[in-house]
Amino acid sequence: MRLKSGFLAGLLTLATLASFPTLSDTYLVVDKSENSLTYYTHNVKVKTFSVATGRTNEDTPNGVFPVVMLVKNPWYLKKNIPGGTPENPLGVRWIGLEVPGTDGSIYGIHGTNQPDSIGKHASSGCVRMKNEDVTWLYEHVHVGTVVEIVD
Repeated sequence: MRLKSGFLAGLLTLATLASFPTLSDTYLVVDKSENSLTYYTHNVKVKTFSVATGRTNEDTPNGVFPVVMLVKNPWYLKKNIPGGTPENPLGVRWIGLEVPGTDGSIYGIHGTNQPDSIGKHASSGCVRMKNEDVTWLYEHVHVGTVVEIVD
């Protein structure tokens, strides 16, 4: 189900959000076909960003997932790269998603040290944003914010 502005969408949003413990006035929609992320508040589109999503359609999972983790300057543990350094592929912010079977540390919305990848199908499954864009988003979401990922 794709969330859209309007009265019907408001009812559908409540039905979708009802399965999560925290109701939120804000939500995000990631459209993999357009490589875009849109921030909504009170069912009004506020801002749309260009993003990078998975190399294949299956890499970035479809569904509705809550934000469960927010990290400033995340470490890239696979290669032990400190947070906040230019070499860090996670950029300056991590917004972790509770995809079933994960804990918010596997799939997320994050910055990148590869800004040329934005707008492309280039990730291993996460949603990449320009560092300045993910910094803005980080300040506008909270644990419990719902993210819908669609084709």
